[in-house]
Amino acid sequence: MMGKQSSWNIKKTVSTNIVPVVFTVLCLVGAIIAEASPFFLLSSVITRLARNLLLVFSLIIPVVTGLGLNFGIVLGAMAAQIALIAVVHWNITGLGGFTVAALLSVPISILFGWLTGKVLNKAKGNEMITSMMLGFFANGLYQLLFLFILGGVIPMKNDTIMLPSGIGIKNTVSLKGLKYALDNVIMISHDSLAIPVFTFIITALLALAIRFLLQTKLGQELRCVGQDMNIAATSGIDVDKMRIIAVILSTVLAAWGQLIHLQNIGILQTYGSHEQVGLFAVASILIGGASVTKATIGQAVLGTFLFHLLFIISPMAGQKLVGEPQVGEYFRAFVAYGVIGVSLGLHAWQKQQARKNKLEDI
Repeated sequence: MMGKQSSWNIKKTVSTNIVPVVFTVLCLVGAIIAEASPFFLLSSVITRLARNLLLVFSLIIPVVTGLGLNFGIVLGAMAAQIALIAVVHWNITGLGGFTVAALLSVPISILFGWLTGKVLNKAKGNEMITSMMLGFFANGLYQLLFLFILGGVIPMKNDTIMLPSGIGIKNTVSLKGLKYALDNVIMISHDSLAIPVFTFIITALLALAIRFLLQTKLGQELRCVGQDMNIAATSGIDVDKMRIIAVILSTVLAAWGQLIHLQNIGILQTYGSHEQVGLFAVASILIGGASVTKATIGQAVLGTFLFHLLFIISPMAGQKLVGEPQVGEYFRAFVAYGVIGVSLGLHAWQKQQARKNKLEDI
């Protein structure tokens, strides 16, 4: 009897966590094919975790509030990049420059989050596709700002970051003065392994802040809205306001996450650094076992680890199998889009089944 129960529990655990299980197997198989050094993989994954975790954490609050996966975090990334351009223009370097960029990004991301929340309140039930479309629309305005308005409408003179014509920002902007500004505060290095301890501390504190927030009165109201908007409204909760607050918090966290990401890389691709932020963050959290209605800190960490481990292994495995690392690159893109597509398809099916069951009960 105990054996059967144990077997059932294992099957249930595996079926419930089928996505992270599949990706764990893929990573193990890929690592064996690539004959990758465990030390190299560990070093690479640690760097990518420090660089990307906060961006993935920024998705949790909207999911809890019933907004689904917020592809609109790309607006937070844009806010961060606007702040970075300003800091580079003012030539503020080091941790001070990073702090100024973090503070400056807050009012910009609050504005972007508020506008996004207002739009999503008009598109209830279709928040995910709407947030994705908003990202594309905002990208057009962002390109206009950096290609024409700066230098063309708003006077700006800086030979380091401006195009030779004096209108628009260069495609690539060096963040030399800000590189590792946060990472180097406390860094533990051994051989080729470098652990940005301070960055992990900041990320962990923000993760704890998210967890604490969700246990407060505001957090309970956000959860209530996520569970049933009609019941929440009947209880006296301002549903639209709660949804806007959730989007604002998500956008601010995404802005800080993008700042952490870029200070680690040290280069800003002015017109491209933000474009894949939403896609990769969403894919990461889904791989960790989250869904469009449930997400946790643990799932975000696990998903980010597996997603970026696969990112490292894929080109190496492609090189070993067919002598072409580009195969791994195509596989990574397939994985990113595929896991999102399957997840959204499952969510639609689950909603349909729930509606069908409800009708049968009536």
